[in-house]
Amino acid sequence: MRAGHRMRIAVVGAGGQLGAAVVHECRDRHEVIAFGRAALDLTDDKAVAAAMEEARPDVIVNCAAYNDVDGAEDHAVDALSVNAFAVRALALAARDANATLVHYSTDFVFDGKATEPYVETDETNPRSTYAASKLLGEWFAADAPRAYVLRVESLFGRAPGGPPAKGSVESILRALKEGREARVFEDRTVSPTYIIDGARATLALLEKNAPPGLYHCVNSGRCTWLEFAQELARLLCVDHPRLVAVRMADVKFVADRPLYCALANAKLAAAGFRMPTWQQALADYVARRVAS
Repeated sequence: MRAGHRMRIAVVGAGGQLGAAVVHECRDRHEVIAFGRAALDLTDDKAVAAAMEEARPDVIVNCAAYNDVDGAEDHAVDALSVNAFAVRALALAARDANATLVHYSTDFVFDGKATEPYVETDETNPRSTYAASKLLGEWFAADAPRAYVLRVESLFGRAPGGPPAKGSVESILRALKEGREARVFEDRTVSPTYIIDGARATLALLEKNAPPGLYHCVNSGRCTWLEFAQELARLLCVDHPRLVAVRMADVKFVADRPLYCALANAKLAAAGFRMPTWQQALADYVARRVAS
């Protein structure tokens, strides 16, 4: 793939938060073929192969995922079908088309016992069915002739024309704006990914023809969810936010979550794309929400 040329980019899972951001970021400079959930059944290997054969992409970007962490414990086949075996089908289709594959993974592949941000070479140790399915997806992505595996975390934001924002950040924002109580973890450390920045990083890697491989695609820095919520309240000019600090040990989950899951993104910066800080990303997110 030559740096600088116009690419045909097939975006799978284009109707989701991240998928919509990738489509928006790429469509002005490249030819984008968007596949929503209704247009392509990723659990059907033959359908995946046929769709990619017809699309003839230079790049396949897989934004589809089974993200119900607790639900995966009771629906392991569903999680594995989307997070692992569908990635295998896309990697094989990329091989047939001699295309590059971009696949997104997660911080959950780590056990959360670290005290410093994880780097790409740190040992993985998934502690849930969801996490294991995502790690398998990373391995299957390597079947493509050229693959970028981008670990993202705590996705937030909304792309122009994309679906409504959802997730922890949006829930906290709504509670703050409405004066309601927001329960936030004071001991879970994260490096969130603003979908706009994640999409820009993806395109930058492709356009720069960066070395393929595994990258941590998160905003720079780390914070607890309580620190994140406090910064969000400041940006929203909420003087007396009703933030209730809770600890992970006091909340019962079906599936284990990593307690410390900050990721280091120095490798991404070395490849030519420096991610904004999580504070800068959050400020951009709030500005866009206020303007919309």
